[in-house]
Amino acid sequence: MQLMLQYPDLHGPDHDLLDAGSVPEIAAAAERFGWDGLSFTEHPAPGANWLSVGGHQTLDPFVALGAAAAVTQRLRLLTYLAVVPYRNPLLLAKAATTVDRMSNGRFTLGVGTGYLKAEFFALGTDFEERNELFDEALDVLPMHWSGERFSYAGKHFNARDVLALPRPVQDPIPIWIGGNSALTLRRVAAGAQGWMPLLGPPEMATTTRTPFIDSLAGVADRVRKLRDLAGDRAAAIDIAVPYLVDSITSVDADAERHRDQLGQIHELGASWTIVAGPWAPAPAALEFIEAFAGLFDERGAP
Repeated sequence: MQLMLQYPDLHGPDHDLLDAGSVPEIAAAAERFGWDGLSFTEHPAPGANWLSVGGHQTLDPFVALGAAAAVTQRLRLLTYLAVVPYRNPLLLAKAATTVDRMSNGRFTLGVGTGYLKAEFFALGTDFEERNELFDEALDVLPMHWSGERFSYAGKHFNARDVLALPRPVQDPIPIWIGGNSALTLRRVAAGAQGWMPLLGPPEMATTTRTPFIDSLAGVADRVRKLRDLAGDRAAAIDIAVPYLVDSITSVDADAERHRDQLGQIHELGASWTIVAGPWAPAPAALEFIEAFAGLFDERGAP
């Protein structure tokens, strides 16, 4: 199992996101200390009220991952996750291709339908159309990446005889889909390269608008369902399970608990765990990056 570092998403309006450390600094440290990947989330128009009750700040994930690509050679780079309905799918495809080329084929496009109604309104996107727009993008992305001419009539656009070059390094760029719904599992089984479950209490599910999973047993149940749906494709689908570490002091004090939990995640079939570290200004993030990676002698098993 491989370890993906989630760039520390500082919560609330009282700090600047980059107080945790600059993107090049964090990315270089993650690679130096043996992490396997780095991810950034996305909220381009978070509401002040949402931030004040636990919402988190973000950078543009594609720009940030481009900066990370420039200072690393090995890290997998993930949008965790890009909200597909916010963008025309041709712009999304081009952004993904750009990061893939800049990183020499180390990019994974993690995607979701989104859940913050106010953010949809702020960006001029109809919240009720989000699933239709998401499925359009799943159709258009491989066409754009193919390097061949294509046409597509979408809900709000009409692309005629498009030839999108350059092509990405990867064929295709891996797409991981986030969410817990039956529809998400069907989408993953039908053709995506990975699944990103969301873990949290029932009240969080009300905000994120996806069925809640509050335990690894719940993840394991959906992994079994996904494998049944995917059939022969199942073994090739990455499973990326989130893992929260709430304080730097718990890394050493609770080392055995962390190893046990990561072992359980590995056993349920996860190929990645996405680790969110302490939400605190520097130097806590750098201390965490070194300390947590130091718990493990090998990436395959904690």
